[in-house]
Amino acid sequence: MNDIDAWVWWLVGAAALGIPLVVTAMPEFGMLAVGAVAAAVVSSLGFDAVIQVLTFVVVSVALIAVVRPIAARHGRQRPQLATGIEALKGRQAVVLERVDASGGRIKLAGEIWSARALDTGRSYEVGQEVDVVDIEGATAIVI
Repeated sequence: MNDIDAWVWWLVGAAALGIPLVVTAMPEFGMLAVGAVAAAVVSSLGFDAVIQVLTFVVVSVALIAVVRPIAARHGRQRPQLATGIEALKGRQAVVLERVDASGGRIKLAGEIWSARALDTGRSYEVGQEVDVVDIEGATAIVI
């Protein structure tokens, strides 16, 4: 063990932390691995073990403290580009067959959809424009 420099052990530790990163997809292991690489750099510059460990701890904690909240904030955001039925919500459609609480037909995004009125007391007549508020299966809910 004395024949191998400390920086090599830090790199081995970084690689060992990379394995659970890949297996579990927990980014914290990657941040700890970066801390180990930083400690390896400090070790290769000739600093003693206390400075190496402090470098590992400071870099790892700093990455976790800074990167994790940013990643969590991005994980909660909705995608910028709505696709599928999410893209149809909020669009306008034209009534083709009378739409009420029991059903009807609309033309939405160039396609004919079955539709139902959100308000059970309302009905929409042929030619009237309606707004799509939700999609349930293959039925558009309109107001």
